[in-house]
Amino acid sequence: MVEVELDKAIKILETLAMVNTKLGKLESEFRHSVASKQLIQLFSLQESVESSRIEGTQVTFIDMMEQATVKSPRSEVVEVRNYFDALNMGYEAVRNGYPVSTRMIKQLHEVLMAGSRGEVSSAGQFRKIQNFIGPTNRIEDASYIPVPVNEIDAYMENLEVFINTDAYGRMLPTNHLKGASYCFDEDSAPLIKTAILHAQFESIHPFLDGNGRLGRILIVIYLLQQKIINIPVFFVSEELEKEQTRYYDMLNGVRGENPDWGSWILFFLNACSRMADKLIRKLENAERLAQEGNERLTKEAERLIWLNSFEEPVTTAASMSKRTGYSIATTRRILNDLVDKGLLYVSPSEIRNRKYRNYELIRLLAD
Repeated sequence: MVEVELDKAIKILETLAMVNTKLGKLESEFRHSVASKQLIQLFSLQESVESSRIEGTQVTFIDMMEQATVKSPRSEVVEVRNYFDALNMGYEAVRNGYPVSTRMIKQLHEVLMAGSRGEVSSAGQFRKIQNFIGPTNRIEDASYIPVPVNEIDAYMENLEVFINTDAYGRMLPTNHLKGASYCFDEDSAPLIKTAILHAQFESIHPFLDGNGRLGRILIVIYLLQQKIINIPVFFVSEELEKEQTRYYDMLNGVRGENPDWGSWILFFLNACSRMADKLIRKLENAERLAQEGNERLTKEAERLIWLNSFEEPVTTAASMSKRTGYSIATTRRILNDLVDKGLLYVSPSEIRNRKYRNYELIRLLAD
């Protein structure tokens, strides 16, 4: 249970209603988009990039596009791929009815840390030593020291109970009004619970490394579990990355003897609101691009390959051949036709293993 000043609670409830409306519109637009299936994976990849950038990973969206077929990518690309894999693993788990649990969290962490930099030896295991958050490697300079090792299991068990108390469909209780404050608890609306559980997980900091990334994965899979969204298309890391310092300061603000939960929840909901607007705009622009391309094409094979470029904006004839079932020669001819029509781009300097790029899509997604 967290207590919030009444004036902030009113702003939180007003913002909550607005965000829920936007999320409903986002999901409706996705369901009616000709390119929705293809874009889901790209939106997930973009979330993986933005969440990893918060932790200092210097990889861009276009980097991930260009290195999609590289067999031995650099470590930072591996980190982003791991995030993408963990995100999809969590989505599949909740889609199949598995609740978000400590066991799932450990499994996701193991995928997240596989072969990447950091404390990979402890992947999937709660830390055995005390860690801390601060500007230096000295615990004396720490801005925050998480819970002791011997208390992690108890805190995570408590968090698991909070997560799986299903409040979906319930009205926010009014009996929590206490004078000049309002209490949000396990019966609160899912988006508010998401803000609380994310902050609580980051405060527990149960792993030696990867807590920030895993905590942001939990945002997505919890909203899926609570059916606030039914497909993994809503991600907030891009907005959090833009205000990284404020994001960390707000998280620090809920710790200590006088936690400011109202400011954190409002910050989180406002980030969700901006992100919903941005995702709706990106989807509308991508839909417009797909439709305009279709209108310029007369053959079904051309339209199929054009639409598949929305899932793989940087592709090769061999890769697209596997996707569509056409021969490599036929696929290459159609890709070159799309280049001639100005829909795709290929560099004239590339002679072998030529890459065909849907730059218009990449640009509007990266915007």
